[in-house]
Amino acid sequence: MTWTDPIVDEVRRTRDAYAARFNYDLRAIYRDLKEQERRSGRKIVSYAKEPAAAAPKQALPPTGPAAAVPDHIPSQQAGPAAER
Repeated sequence: MTWTDPIVDEVRRTRDAYAARFNYDLRAIYRDLKEQERRSGRKIVSYAKEPAAAAPKQALPPTGPAAAVPDHIPSQQAGPAAER
């Protein structure tokens, strides 16, 4: 049995219904969103450049040796490609 989240399901249904109103045309969806932005009087998207960073972040020094991991424990991040 697959677990489902009712909130995620509702968001996906709403998103699909909205996209269907525009026949899934991304340009039409964009124009509608920009029109909503214009009517609201608020700036939803800003293309302003971020201020320059003051200084590059410094790496923290190691706090000690890394813990050893036994070879027989499979990696949690390995996907199907890792099993080939």
